[in-house]
Formats: sequence, C-alpha cells, structure tokens
Amino acid sequence: MPVPSILPSGAPVSRRRVCQSLALLAAGGTGALHAQGAWPQKPIRLVVPFAPGGSSEVVARSVAGELTKLLGQSVFVENKPGAAGTIAMQDVAKAGADGYTLILGHVGTLAVNPYMLTNQPYDVNKDFTPVTLLAKVPNVLVVHPDVPVKNFKEFIAYAKANPAKLNYSSAGNGSSGHLSMEYLKLTAGFFMTHIPYRGSGPQMTDLLAGRTQVAMNGLPSISAFIKSGKLRALAVGSAQRIGALPDVPTIAESGYKGFETSQWYGLLAPAGTPSPIVKRLQEESLKALRTGPVTERFAHDSALGVGDTPEQFGAFIAAQQKIWKEIVVKAGIKPD
Repeated sequence: MPVPSILPSGAPVSRRRVCQSLALLAAGGTGALHAQGAWPQKPIRLVVPFAPGGSSEVVARSVAGELTKLLGQSVFVENKPGAAGTIAMQDVAKAGADGYTLILGHVGTLAVNPYMLTNQPYDVNKDFTPVTLLAKVPNVLVVHPDVPVKNFKEFIAYAKANPAKLNYSSAGNGSSGHLSMEYLKLTAGFFMTHIPYRGSGPQMTDLLAGRTQVAMNGLPSISAFIKSGKLRALAVGSAQRIGALPDVPTIAESGYKGFETSQWYGLLAPAGTPSPIVKRLQEESLKALRTGPVTERFAHDSALGVGDTPEQFGAFIAAQQKIWKEIVVKAGIKPD
C-alpha cells in the first residue's frame, strides 16, 4: 500500500517506518469511521400520524421524554394527521434511513390501510423497519349520557332498534376506534353511521357536546370524562376487565365470546436504517418503558408496555394484518 502522505519526501523507507505509517493510517481511519458512525448526533423526530389528544399522544410523548434522557439527544414528537395516517407514513418512508426520523405505527396504518386503501404511495412491509412494539391500550365503548342505555346489553338492543339515531365518531378513517367499532357492528349485527375526525381531540369535542353519541376509544383519551360522568362506559374490548374500570364488563363476557380489540403502538424507522441503530433504539425503548414515569402513566391508563425485538414486532404486524384483512373484507370497510 503506498503511503506518500505519511512518509517524508525522499526519506529512506524502512520496514519499521512502513509499519508505523500503516498503523497511523489504520488508527486515523478507525477514528474517522467511529466519528461518522456515532449515533445520535442531533435531535430525532418521532412522527405521530394523528392530531394531539389521543392514546397515540400519551404513548409517544411518554416514551419520547425518556428516550431523550437515555440517548442524550432530543426526541421530539411531531403530530402529522390526515388521510388515515398516510401523510405521515409517506413522509417517513421518504426520510433518510439514518435513525433521525421515526414513526409511531399502529393497527390502522400497519394492519388495515394495506387492505382498506388501494393506492398507498408506499409499502408498509417494504418501506419500513420494525423497531419495537411499545404498548397495547384497551379500547372502551362509551356513549354520551343522553343515550338512553345503562349497560352494554341495552346498547345493543337500542342500536338494533334505532339504526338512524346513533352516530359513532372516531379519530379518523383507519383509526383503532373506527376499526374496533366496525368489528363490533359486524359481530353483533347492527348499524351506526361513522363520523371520522382528524384526531381524538376534535372527535372528543363533538362527542362531549352530544353531536355524536358513541365511540370506542383508547382509555387514556376518555378516562377523565368517564370519571366525571360526561361519558358512560359500557364495555371494554380487552380480553379481561381492566383495573381502572373494574365494574365495566368485557364485550367477550357480554355475549360475544372471543371478541377482543385493543389499540397498539410501535416504533418503526425507514427501511434501510442500519441494524446497529435499530438495535440501539429497541434497547433504549425497552429501558424507557421500564422507567417510573412511563410505567406510572401506563398503569394510570391501563396500558401494557411491551418492548419486544424487531423480529417479534415484525411477526406481530404480520399476524395483525391477517386478522384485519378478513375484517376489512367482511365489514366492507372503506375510506369515507
């Protein structure tokens, strides 16, 4: 290997000097690679495909706050709602695969949109790299207090008898609330009109005002309203009752055995993100999920922190796609 930049011009080249020069080159190269490969060196953008105010906000900001401490760089949340999450997903799919742009994926964007939407400008299975499943959040069926029902059985009977009187709201097409309610309508055999909003915040404004009457939301976005009596909880979509609402039955125990639906949120990066960065993100996310602030917040909202491996999260997404593909087809779920 020639070493003209190290050896003085005209100097006799001894074997020892050549070895020293090669050592210097190696050390310099290693140092340069190390400096270039150090991550993170700047703030990290975590894109959330919904407006502020829902379960996605709780999960994203709780975890981002702890990741900021663990990584030594700001992990800031950017809400980017619209088009059933496709605007945010497309943004991240086109971002650099360098670990500085991430997205909070969920059941709608990852498991339903591929079958509900026909012209997505990206492929969820090819353009993203799973990092880790962060959390599962139970869905709760709630009604405005003006709806004349006191329990889930009465609700089903009323919905069947009055198909034109009830409208249900969601955070948007393809959101967990949309999917869960369509799943319930299909299972129980009743009809309600879907009113999609651009996020849980505006959705809740109209639900609390009685302009819509029913919703199936993640507990974090509606817990305070249930406690204050502004909304009435009728059932939970999780497999078991939840500690925050011990007297509210599951849908499964209310006559629909096997029914289960929950919101889930995971971290993904653009495809091609180096595996060491993905591994670091997964490891630090798991640490974040185990910190006091996150575990306390999740416990308050009956959310279950996960923190699995990229491979496990990828397998989970594939399994969810299989389930929701069938539901989308049978229920005829389409973008409004």
